[in-house]
Amino acid sequence: MFLFSALVAGSFSLGARAANLIDPAAITVARFVIAAGILAGVVMLRGTGRPAALLQQPWRYLLLGTAFAAYFVLMFEGLKTAAPISASAVFTLTPLMAAGFGWLLLGQRPDRHIIAALLLGAIGALWVIFRGDIQALTRLQLGRGEAIYLIGCVFHAIYTPLVRKLSRGEGPVISSLGTLIAGGLLTLVWGWQAVSSTAWGALPAIVWITIFYVGVFASAVTTLLVQYSTLRLPSSKVMAYTYLTPVWVIALEAVLGNGLPGSIVLVGIALTMVALVMLLREDPEG
Repeated sequence: MFLFSALVAGSFSLGARAANLIDPAAITVARFVIAAGILAGVVMLRGTGRPAALLQQPWRYLLLGTAFAAYFVLMFEGLKTAAPISASAVFTLTPLMAAGFGWLLLGQRPDRHIIAALLLGAIGALWVIFRGDIQALTRLQLGRGEAIYLIGCVFHAIYTPLVRKLSRGEGPVISSLGTLIAGGLLTLVWGWQAVSSTAWGALPAIVWITIFYVGVFASAVTTLLVQYSTLRLPSSKVMAYTYLTPVWVIALEAVLGNGLPGSIVLVGIALTMVALVMLLREDPEG
């Protein structure tokens, strides 16, 4: 999940640069096709998992694929107007939401130390989102892009406990492949007009770079990482590593020449980092 947080960070910086150049549905279908192709190749070449499990209660993958596809479509829609750092801060609200869904779906009851850490991380994320402006926070002046992406993060938070709830022992590779195939088909049906009207051959280089990055690293690899981790850690702790994502985004944006955020924003980042340390100390195996 440490690696997951770093790979996801790249999708924010690249996604913000490509979001207004391609329809969110079109780029989501493309990333699912690439990611599913990679995992299918792994299954065929290495004989990993049980491919026949894809036909065992396939409705499970429709649920997982729906949650996954909704998250990615809403992410790129939100990145049309949300800054990468703000969007990554919204993403850090998912551990708190995942803890709630983990309790509802799996009966995972986090203790008071974990709850305190999750609340601290959420406060840090809100601090970044509202840039330390307490008045804006009290008025809930949430940007349109951040609001759209927040809805997407709800789907991501549901997805994490659903993986364990719906697992039938097929293994992370097969489960990930089924999720990506279902998500890709659902997105294709829903966004067929956007996919068919996209001039794929005329897309700028940054869009293709983004498509392949999110398809390989921020879809195929991260899906495997989440599937693997969610079978071994509580939902809240799986997503707790997202507290690192804004740090990676800040570093990447600085490398890309956009400078560092103001010190007021760094206060919120520091709070989320403290929350992560608290959560890791509560989980010696994590």
